[in-house]
Order: sequence, then structure tokens, then C-alpha cells
Amino acid sequence: MDSPLITKIFQSLFSHQTCSRIRSPSLSSRIASLQRGQQCRKISDGGQNNDDAGQQSNWQQRTHLFPQDKSKEFDKYPIVTADGLRSRRERPKRVKMLTRDFIEGLVLPSSPDSLYNPNYGYFSKQVVIFSPGDPFDFNSIRDEPEFRTLLGHRYTTFEDVLDAKAPNQSRQLWHTPTELFRPYYGEAIARYLVTNYKLTHHPYHDLIIYELGAGNGTLMLNILDYIRDLHPDVYPRTKFKVIEISSSLASLQSSQLTRTASARGHLDHVEIINRSIFAWESYVPAPCYFLALEVFDNFAHDSIRYDPFTEQPLQGNVLVDATGDFYEFYTRDIDPVAARFLRVRHAACSRPYNHPLKSSKLTRSIKARLPFAANLTVPEYIPTRLMQFFDILREYFPLHQLLTSDFHSLPNAIKGINAPVVQTRYQRRVVPVSTPLSASPFEIAQTHTILQSQKVQQGYFDILFPTNFAAMEDIYRAITGKLTRVLSHEDFLRRWAYVEDTQTRSGENPLLSWYKNASVMTTV
Repeated sequence: MDSPLITKIFQSLFSHQTCSRIRSPSLSSRIASLQRGQQCRKISDGGQNNDDAGQQSNWQQRTHLFPQDKSKEFDKYPIVTADGLRSRRERPKRVKMLTRDFIEGLVLPSSPDSLYNPNYGYFSKQVVIFSPGDPFDFNSIRDEPEFRTLLGHRYTTFEDVLDAKAPNQSRQLWHTPTELFRPYYGEAIARYLVTNYKLTHHPYHDLIIYELGAGNGTLMLNILDYIRDLHPDVYPRTKFKVIEISSSLASLQSSQLTRTASARGHLDHVEIINRSIFAWESYVPAPCYFLALEVFDNFAHDSIRYDPFTEQPLQGNVLVDATGDFYEFYTRDIDPVAARFLRVRHAACSRPYNHPLKSSKLTRSIKARLPFAANLTVPEYIPTRLMQFFDILREYFPLHQLLTSDFHSLPNAIKGINAPVVQTRYQRRVVPVSTPLSASPFEIAQTHTILQSQKVQQGYFDILFPTNFAAMEDIYRAITGKLTRVLSHEDFLRRWAYVEDTQTRSGENPLLSWYKNASVMTTV
């Protein structure tokens, strides 16, 4: 039986829920669907005729055994893109779009998309980044369990203060290593930047640093403080430029620069550019360092499934019908961006990578002929937006050196290759959901009270994709022509951090032992 918390989450967040259309689900998924019991959903009826007029009841059973046929609507509805949805304030209906556009730009309350929409997106409106206050004195902490306890207390205090001003059960709060290990994490990054700058560009060029998505601005301040205090010869030539898509975070970063006298000293060295990197049009001829820390995991991906017989790829599309429900379609028409990614990966990757067609053709053929077998492979999520980011680096930042850190694996991911984690936060608890297409309560609720009709709150779901660093490194090299090095998160910090600063009395070191599922790639 699912916990009452799950029910309360969706009672609070949703009035329109979504469902997905899957082709020929496997027998196990059908049995699981039946075992979950009857899954029903209240559909908002605007009292008007629409393409789904055949649904006379306000209630619709959600089952994979008999999915609704939306083929006519799919052929008829126009295709839209994330850019076309960016200025919309209401969620569209009677449209279709690619999976990456759905994730990045659709006005949907109950899905993990809307990550970047300026009006309702997760990063534009909902995110609060945890700040622990004063830095932790790790040398006085007994061990890692005590650090976790102290961190929990600071989390509680942080949210208590926020709730005192504006109570919010659905606050989306998350932390970064920059915040947890301030200022030591930022100093490690700064040490890497200054060392490489002095070896390659000093004194002929300025130290120009771009940070993509700066959060609270903590990393920016830690880096600038370190350079000012320990490298006074470099500081006058240092320029720090933040590329921030979120207007609210850009404002927060600006306010951080005026909060203290020490921070105000950096004003002349900082430029905050409130723009998407994918809208970048300025050529930067000078050498520069480009920081992208925990950014790739939120780049939109395309969904690809394969015909197990012909091995032909099919690309995922999302249809939004007249009632606002979602249906997933796979077509043989591969758009140029996804087609290019598949070509580049095939040509560039020298190391094996996981793939839905990894098993032999004979094995796939036998499995596909079994009763109730799916007629397509499991989905593969390909990082098309990441490829486009590399294009921008090549075209507009030809002399850049990239420093990126992200997760190479994620727990509790949904089904598929390179599949994401989809989650929300409710009553100070992280709650995973089971599909990137729709955070439907019917995936996890069984026999609880039917959802109450309430005002939809948009942008409350986060989606994180793992990064295949081996494949990403090869693709980056092929597109930019640069050489790279990939290290584990721990190995990078052992090289560049003063690890004694974050060691507890027991000898444990959270800076090194946390984020074991992260890697770092640098341009060399």
C-alpha cells in the first residue's frame, strides 16, 4: 500500500493529470498494471466539444491493456518547439512536440519539463538552493554521521525561516557541493583555474571565466575571494561572467555582490548575463575558462526506441490532446538534430557504450516474437542538447577550456538506457516519480481517495539525466577538436583541494566520500 504522503502530494499539486501511450507493453507491465488495481482519473470537462468527444464520462480508466488510439489527432495536430512555447503563459493543447521540447519548454504542471521556461519553469520560479550559513568547521566534527546530523539541523533551520515568511509544503529545495563545502570546494576550482592560467595564458591574456548556471552565486564569490586574497597579481586581470537563464537566480546573484563589503569589491570584475546559452550569439575570441558544474544533468534529451527486427530508430514525440492529456508516440521520422547525434556518436565513440540493440539480432528477434512482447526496444535517452552546447563552444568560444562536473550514474532512475531520475519535493521530503512523460499519481497510487480538483501549480518536477562521460568525452573531442581528461570527483579534489580542511576528527572526509557517482571532465 502506498503511503498517504504520495496521495497528499498529488492532491495538492494536480487537477489535470497525464497519461502516456505505450506501444504493446510487455506482459509484466500489463500484469503490474492489473495488480495496482483500477486506476482512474478525473478529467476536466470544459463543457465544449473537442477531438475527444467520445469520452462522455468525466472519469477515465488508465490502463496499458487498451490505450486510446490518438493516431488521428497525432496526424492532425501541429508540431511546436520549446522556443515557440517560451513566451506562453498557459499550457497548450492540440499540439505535438519532440521529447526534448516537451522536457525543456512545455507549459505543463504535472511533468518534469518546464525546467527553463521563464514564466513557470522549475529553475525560473520554483528552485530554492540551500545555503547552510556559516561554513562547517570539519576539523571539529567527530565523523561523517555527526556531519549528516549537523547538516540536517541546518536544513531544518533554513526551511523554518522560509516557512515563517511564506509557508510552502511544495518548496523545491536542493543543495550543491559548492554550498555544502564552502569555501573549500570553490577554492579547489579556483586553484585549478589559476594554476592553468599561469601555465598557459599569463601575462598575455586576462583570466576570463564563464560560469553556466551560478545558483546562489557562491562559487563565483569563493573563486574571486581566493584569487583576490592569494593571487593579487592575477586578480586585476580577472573577469567573471555568469550565464544564467533564470531571472530570479540572476537577481539573487546580483544581490550577493552587494551583500557585504568584501563582495562589493568584486562588482567591477563580474558580469551577469541573463540569457540561455542556447541563444548565445557573441563571438569570444579570447582564451577563457568555461565552468559547467551539475548542468548537463538538466539538459533536455530526446527519446529513441528501435525496431528489434530492422534496428531502425524511432523518435519520441509527445501529443497534448484537447483535454491536456499526454500521449507518447514514436515515429520513423528522425529530426535532423537527433539524426546528427546518432551519426556523430557512431563516428566518434571509440569505446563501447550501452545501447538497446546491444544483444544479438537473433536474441532480439526471439524475444520480440514472444506473446505480449513489446514491438520496440526500451527507450534510449540521447543528450541532443548537450551536443548543441558543444556546438556553441566550438562556434563562439573557440579558445575555451571546459571544466564540467556531473553525475555518471543516478539511483532510482526510470526504465531505459541513460534514463533520468524524475522527482519532486513535498513536506520536506524528496518523492520520486516513475516516468518523464507524466508525473501521474496513477503510477504510484492504488486505492486512495480520488484527487481533488485544485488550482494547478506549475514547474514542480525536476528531471536529472546521468552523463555517459566516455561517450560525452569522445563527442566533445570530435566536435571541438580539443583533448580532454576525465577524473572521478574524488580524484579531482585530491589534486586541487586542501583536503585537510574538510577532514573530520575520525579521519573521514565528506568532500572526498560524498558524490561518489560524479565525474569531472577538463579540457587539456
